[in-house]
Amino acid sequence: MSELSYPENLRYTAEHEWVAVEGDLAKVGVTAFAQDALGDVVFVSLPAVGDEVAAGDSCGEVESTKSVSDLFSPVSGEVVEVNEELDSAPESVNSDPYGSGWMFTVRVSDPGELDGLLDVSAYKAQLD
Repeated sequence: MSELSYPENLRYTAEHEWVAVEGDLAKVGVTAFAQDALGDVVFVSLPAVGDEVAAGDSCGEVESTKSVSDLFSPVSGEVVEVNEELDSAPESVNSDPYGSGWMFTVRVSDPGELDGLLDVSAYKAQLD
């Protein structure tokens, strides 16, 4: 477990997404735990720019050699950016989950939802 990292500056969900908040934008990806549990990621289905997503709702899928898992939006708002690099390089979800493996960015419509996200210690505690 110690080889998996969880950056202190991010917020997390119980469904193993991470959120990087900058102003009213939330960049979303899956955690090191999630990509490790999934195995080799071979395909990622993301919401489209302009889509409205709701916190806790499925908005895409991550397909690996082992399974297909839903991708949940940690916050409500409008999708303003998606990582199109994942179309040709889905393996970056495994190799760099907090960097080039990010998934999508949402313009947050309800900043109060951010308060419901887990900090790194709360996220790690629920993994045990």
